[in-house]
Amino acid sequence: MQSLRIKVFLALFILLLIYPSSLLALKKEPPAKPQIPKTDANTKESAEDSPKLNSSIEQRIALVIGNSAYSSGPLKNPVNDAAAMAAQLQKLGFNVILKKNANLRGMEDALTDFGDRLKRGGVGLFFYAGHGIQIGGANYLVPIGARINREADIKYEALDAGKILDEMATANNGLNIVILDACRDNPYSRSFRNASRGLAIVSNAPVGTFISYSTSPGNVASDGDGHNSPYTEALLRYMKEPGLTIEQVFKGARAKLGKETGGKQIPWELSSLQGEFYFNQGKAVKRLEKATASKEEVKEDTSADMENEQRKIAEEREKLRQETEIFEQRKALAEEQRKLEEERKQLAMAQRPSVPTAKEIKRDGRFIAYNDGTVLDTRTNLMWAAKDNGSGINWANAKSYCENYRGGGYSDWRMPTQDELVGLYDGSKSYSVIQSNYNVHLTELIQLTACCPWTSETINSAALDFNFYRNDRGGFHQSSLLRALPVRSGK
Repeated sequence: MQSLRIKVFLALFILLLIYPSSLLALKKEPPAKPQIPKTDANTKESAEDSPKLNSSIEQRIALVIGNSAYSSGPLKNPVNDAAAMAAQLQKLGFNVILKKNANLRGMEDALTDFGDRLKRGGVGLFFYAGHGIQIGGANYLVPIGARINREADIKYEALDAGKILDEMATANNGLNIVILDACRDNPYSRSFRNASRGLAIVSNAPVGTFISYSTSPGNVASDGDGHNSPYTEALLRYMKEPGLTIEQVFKGARAKLGKETGGKQIPWELSSLQGEFYFNQGKAVKRLEKATASKEEVKEDTSADMENEQRKIAEEREKLRQETEIFEQRKALAEEQRKLEEERKQLAMAQRPSVPTAKEIKRDGRFIAYNDGTVLDTRTNLMWAAKDNGSGINWANAKSYCENYRGGGYSDWRMPTQDELVGLYDGSKSYSVIQSNYNVHLTELIQLTACCPWTSETINSAALDFNFYRNDRGGFHQSSLLRALPVRSGK
């Protein structure tokens, strides 16, 4: 046994001397660790920094109001304008709150809802079509059902446009758009001393606000003969164009409207935007997608595309320059024409005697009596003498009496038409005439001494009259003795 061990030891010793690497190979090595692929820092950085298209467009919320069904001065198109604008905005990604023929409470509730939604961020847009009025430099939007008989009623019966900007400022959502197609001529400003034509320009809008008026300050916009107002129609045309910034949209609408109206209606904008906004991103998104493509694809495909794009931009720029040049020429002509008209008016004013300032002394519904012996019908804008001539008079002398009447210092008095006299009749009103034992039916602010005033209309040797006692249209021989009641168009 001992000799066997010695033999094995000698054999191993000899092998070690001859093949040392063989025995070292018998040493068990630890298992190899799995190789983890190294991350390329450059690749990771470029993936994170490469531009990405935002697949979710920022929240867009719009409040759209159109009021047409006014009891005084109804309009045809505002409801149509609001419906068309709401449909267009929905196609452009806006969540729309639409109100048609809204009363004051409905407008205020909708504005509150609009303001609450804006607090979530995104883009806010307010569109209004209907009557608007400027009182003392402040703008008011007139709701349906407003009871406005005096200038003081405006603050309580209409929506102060400043509330819209207050809601936007409170929301602090960053970008807001206000579109007011509310410069249409209205029936209220004619009878209010502090009312002005058109709307006032807002000077204290929060940063990030774009405000558009359908016409320039102090002017009125057309309601239009078509399905939409000319301003809304022009705006809808350019809002859907892809790749136009908000400034390009409204500039295009202004050029189109100015061309169609011969420079009489020029939309006005006020902006404190600090970035770019697109109603329809269109081409802008495609350009961004091309920018994220590989360098090889850009080298192969972009050169031709860029050349075409530059050529189109150059053509559009030249076309816009020509349109702008034509527009400026027409604007200059319109301004010259306006100056000539103003000079004619000033000359006419200088040639006629000054009219004393009348003071209001009494009201009866739509009628206002002044201390100069005149009564204004605010619905028809006709001014009447406060009383008739006081005695029987034939038609020819009645005509002469009316034309030579100088009540209130005015020189354009005339005989009324039969329809104008019919417009004074009010069955709910009644008072006894001075020289008879029957009652006539009209406002007490206009005093008649008999039932029947002459009209300006004649048939052969007869002339028409109107009977305020029987509500009857009639006629008498021109030699008959009736009454004369002068009337003129209020200005």
